[in-house]
Amino acid sequence: MEQLKRTTHCGALGTQDVSKTVILNGWVHRKRDHGGITFINLRDRYGITQVVVGEGAPAALSAVTGELRNEYCIAVEGRVRLRPDTMVNPGMATGEIEVVADKLVILNRSEVLPFPIDAETGAKEELRLKYRYLDLRSSGMQKRIRLRHEVSFAVREWMIRQGFYEIETPSFIKSTPEGARDYLVPSRLYPGTFYALPQSPQLYKQLLMVGGFDKYFQLARCYRDEDARGDRQPEFTQIDIEMSFADREDILAMTEGLLGYGFKQCLNQELPPQFIRMSYETAQEHYGTDKPDLRFAMPLQDFGPYIHAGGFQAFKDALAKGEADKQAAAARGITLAGGGVKALVVPGKASYSRKQIEELEAHAKIFKAKGLAWMKVAGTEAEPVLEGGVAKFFTAHAGDICKGLGAKPGDLILMAADSRRKIANTALGAVRSKLGRDLGLLDSGCFAFVWILDFPLFAFNEAESRWEAAHHMFSYPQDRYHGILEQDPGSVKGDLYDLVLNGYELGSGSIRIHEPELQKRIFHILGLDPQEAEQKFGFLTEALKFGAPPHGGIALGLDRLVMLMAGETSIKEVIPFPKNSFAQSPLDDSPGEVDQQQLDELHLSIVKTQGHRQ
Repeated sequence: MEQLKRTTHCGALGTQDVSKTVILNGWVHRKRDHGGITFINLRDRYGITQVVVGEGAPAALSAVTGELRNEYCIAVEGRVRLRPDTMVNPGMATGEIEVVADKLVILNRSEVLPFPIDAETGAKEELRLKYRYLDLRSSGMQKRIRLRHEVSFAVREWMIRQGFYEIETPSFIKSTPEGARDYLVPSRLYPGTFYALPQSPQLYKQLLMVGGFDKYFQLARCYRDEDARGDRQPEFTQIDIEMSFADREDILAMTEGLLGYGFKQCLNQELPPQFIRMSYETAQEHYGTDKPDLRFAMPLQDFGPYIHAGGFQAFKDALAKGEADKQAAAARGITLAGGGVKALVVPGKASYSRKQIEELEAHAKIFKAKGLAWMKVAGTEAEPVLEGGVAKFFTAHAGDICKGLGAKPGDLILMAADSRRKIANTALGAVRSKLGRDLGLLDSGCFAFVWILDFPLFAFNEAESRWEAAHHMFSYPQDRYHGILEQDPGSVKGDLYDLVLNGYELGSGSIRIHEPELQKRIFHILGLDPQEAEQKFGFLTEALKFGAPPHGGIALGLDRLVMLMAGETSIKEVIPFPKNSFAQSPLDDSPGEVDQQQLDELHLSIVKTQGHRQ
């Protein structure tokens, strides 16, 4: 087979190349026959060039051209010429020229495609993943994978300029509890023992700080055996960063600088030099989540001041029970927030039908709300009137309520109540997020960053009646709480910080514990006895004894970052070979069974239970 090696690519040619003889390699994107003249759109990853086989073409060339079908891989040699004025395509980078073919070679043929290769194929996800190598040829996937490459390069470029070393950490590690299930790898040499794939490089990057490498980063592959969703995969990549002799402000400023550089380089978009900062409590109270989407307003508001003047008993009962639960918990040394009644003003949506409001209520119930109360604002700004829903209980106080909530005629007021304030916040926050989607308020070209600060260090597990680490057990408690760690764990704030972008947690980090005694106190609060702590984390606590420096860091999700930069809502769109929603790969049918010989070598046997997939 004759192979014509390309001299340029399909996105490079322009008017400056007229009269040049060139060789192009690529795939037939589209072929059109017009009365003896054939037009071929030839595609590679750089672009598309129109190739012309004219009426006077040699018989051999015409014969090969007649055989062509979409996605045939071909080589073309020909001369560049200007297109006629009436055939210029301004929407195409090479739209002013075309290549008149003198020679055409089929490098490989293609069978009939399972779906068309286009920017957006419309094919179902499972089919796209099964034939991912075809899906990757589409211009949409090509652009997104290129963006991922550019973001990765920009990260490396900026970090290295700032004096960071890129250092790899192990992929086979000791299994340690980090919040999700580990993927385990059996050892052939040591039967009955297992490595774990890292959920993150957390312990190893801390050891690098002990080792004196005071500025570390890595594009780290991480693995978590948890349910997949749009922004989560069993294997993912994070931009992992750690710094010694640094405080929270240093790490926040470093991250802002990194992202500012990346957005400028990759999207030519300027980010603010400092992102918005918000406490965890403020995020929960105003948005019902620690991942607030700030691309639109509509904050949650406290409806509590209007409860006792009104006659709606369900609201009063929620607050009363919340207060009783709060007092009972306090007697056990547990801090609870009590009950809450929260309101959400939806501008201009008094026109919402009862059915639309019921759909919002059903969404709130997914998040444990008992219901969703509502009122509509009518009348005038000077004399507002409340109508519908629970309005009859608050009619006499319409002026005070509308003034306090900033509600105007034509607005819809939604309310959620619960004896646990967090449920009222979370449920109404979920309604706010749904309204943002339903009302078209989520501009994918807008990037609203916000730092969430001052997280609780501990969370109380009511089912098991014990304290757990809210993030992880190596996070540093803020200095002002060191004296009351054991007495009141629920009030302790950690030196923790999350970076949120457009409602997604983009990154999470903390200042780490570097003092052995303080780490032991945290283990004790979490119910880890010294022997168990030594077994699970002994190599880290041992290292802290040898002059470990103060240090902290952050991990940013590369997949989520690129997804948001690309204006997508699923990280599958920016990962070359992702798993589906069941953590399976339709492409290679993994996970799959292995033969008995492999199992024997690993000293493993498979116990098949009911429901075991054959």
